[in-house]
Amino acid sequence: MDDATERSERIADLLDRLTLEEKVSLTHGAVDPAGNATGYVPGVDRLGIPELRLADGPLGVRTEDPATAFPASISLAATFDPDLAREQGRAMAREALARDQDVLLAPGLNLIRVPHNGRNFEYYSEDPVVSGRFAAGVVSGIHDEDVIATPKHFVANNQESHRAEVSAEVDERVLRELYLPAFRDAVAAGAGALMTAYNRINGTYASEHERLLREVLKGEWDFDGVVMSDWFGTQFTADTANGGLDLQMPGVRPDEQLESDGTADAEDDGDDSADTSDGVAERFADGLPDPERGDYFSDALQSAVESGEVPEERLDDMVARLLGQAERVGLFDGDRGEGAVDTPDHRDLAERIAVNGTVLLENDGVLPLADDADVALIGPNVDEAITGGGGSSETEPVVSTSPVEGVEARAEGAVTVERGHERIVPVTLLDAIHGDQGDDEADDEDVDRDAAVAAAADADVAVVFVRDTATEAADRGDLRLAGEQDDLVEAVAAANDRTVVVVGSSGPVELPWREDVAAVLQTWYPGQAHGDAAAAVLYGDADPGGRLPVTFAPEPDYPTAGDERRYPGVDYEAHYDEGLLVGYRHFDAAGVDPTYPFGHGDSYAEFRYGDAEVTGDRTVHVDVENASDRDGREVVQAYVAAPEAPDDLERPPRELAGFAAVEVPAGESRTVELTLDERALGRYDADEGWTVDDGEFTVHVGRSSRDLRDSVTIER
Repeated sequence: MDDATERSERIADLLDRLTLEEKVSLTHGAVDPAGNATGYVPGVDRLGIPELRLADGPLGVRTEDPATAFPASISLAATFDPDLAREQGRAMAREALARDQDVLLAPGLNLIRVPHNGRNFEYYSEDPVVSGRFAAGVVSGIHDEDVIATPKHFVANNQESHRAEVSAEVDERVLRELYLPAFRDAVAAGAGALMTAYNRINGTYASEHERLLREVLKGEWDFDGVVMSDWFGTQFTADTANGGLDLQMPGVRPDEQLESDGTADAEDDGDDSADTSDGVAERFADGLPDPERGDYFSDALQSAVESGEVPEERLDDMVARLLGQAERVGLFDGDRGEGAVDTPDHRDLAERIAVNGTVLLENDGVLPLADDADVALIGPNVDEAITGGGGSSETEPVVSTSPVEGVEARAEGAVTVERGHERIVPVTLLDAIHGDQGDDEADDEDVDRDAAVAAAADADVAVVFVRDTATEAADRGDLRLAGEQDDLVEAVAAANDRTVVVVGSSGPVELPWREDVAAVLQTWYPGQAHGDAAAAVLYGDADPGGRLPVTFAPEPDYPTAGDERRYPGVDYEAHYDEGLLVGYRHFDAAGVDPTYPFGHGDSYAEFRYGDAEVTGDRTVHVDVENASDRDGREVVQAYVAAPEAPDDLERPPRELAGFAAVEVPAGESRTVELTLDERALGRYDADEGWTVDDGEFTVHVGRSSRDLRDSVTIER
């Protein structure tokens, strides 16, 4: 008897013995008696059914106790190394076990459609292939350690503005080619749960979307796990249960939930604390769900089953899915490890991800720094590590290093520190609950721009650390850096022509001074190892191995800019009129040069590409030589240009089809094998499904979407 058969027989027996009331109790959450979980589903003691605890992710395990604060997901994706994603998944799962958590509400993998999205730092990329590879890596790692992974938010949750009500008006082909693939990859990797989005898709709320949940997810993809709501993200009882939702969270009344998680006082303040004088509160409009939507799956669900409005077979399926995942990870038998938090391996992993996710955008020879260089460290938050943005992903680290601490520990020359700008205060989800984003700047102590400029003038090199702010429940108002940081950079650059700017941001930002400085490093939100990772890259102890998983461009050039119909939407409908032309696809089709293209990233080494060759149906080989005297890390990328489709069907000029990160020692070469994504040559047809057109496909190989070194053809 195989494990799956044994599990199904055990669960069938439990379903026979459970009462209707007990079954219903397993379809919604309750208050965690330990007070340490984001969500909690009580067990059934008389039948030995275990309780289930759920913890937030995806930047680390968020409970009341500290944990490893990993770099933001966009930083992980910038490594272009899915093996690191699997390592992070394993590490987070071990920490979840150590905190007595059974389910990780991670990874986040919505596509980066809108550069303003306040939650982009929790996601991977504007490209579905990158998103899918990293989602699969994290999911696999979490399940390696017998914890349940929960990819989120299904589907088309691509903005925080009006997220609780907005409808993503998107056609089937675009859904299939852009917004669904990463979820399918996560399911194929073994995801045991999936969280629905707050928004609607073509008018139907995600939590009750029968076609997507029951037909596509559970039918076409054979997903056998649990579909849960986002917190307070349900609208109805029967429609939601029949539509395919299995577990409503948090499943309790608002006063119970708020009391248990410590936010009761904040919620009680309500609109009395909202500051609407500058329009800040409008940015949170519909960004938070209605907390009255808490208990549709308790008494109301039992009544719906008793009346026949929800078939009991559907209820049995909901319960069986939950029990099946509990059995899968060993909860019935207690057959799991104890886990561990903040181990040396986890600290090292957090730093490696931060280093390999650092992107060298510009370098006029100033980097790497000489060991004995006299350095001026400048920036409003240069004495703090950026461990993430606001919202459910906030993780309190056990240890962290600031840029000042990292550079001072590494430097042999003099280090002078001048902030030069008031501290940038990050916005938090608590601000959103209050309806107040707070101040961009806080005069917490005296700062002096003139002193910063003078320090820069006296130093061999000036290094300016700048940042943005972002949070769940609200989009960014624009793509500029907060406060007067741009002015600070300009002033420092005028005083020292060897100025390096280190950008910590949630996604794309405008860099109006980039041609006036000697080097620009993009570090995203680098987590607890911020300072150590920054120092390693600045001094050349490591090659800046990252590449951009999103396009950087002036704000007006994005396809969602200046078109209210597309974003944030009109009458709570956001029309995805750009179709497939999201991110680099748009810039290529429009012939617009971005500031920095998708896939871009320089190196301290110099790489030369040989001739590309194709073997089999979907494999491309290319030799990459490190022609410098430094070891380096290269990311080889393959883009497919399809033949003209029938009936003039729109296709992007090129689409990413594969990538590989490779370490190449100085003076050596490596043969890189790129296996193209199985969907690389196809397109989705509403009548025929995935279709491959006849003709010649061109595979371009290079260093970015705009730096293509060679090409080969595949005939179909």
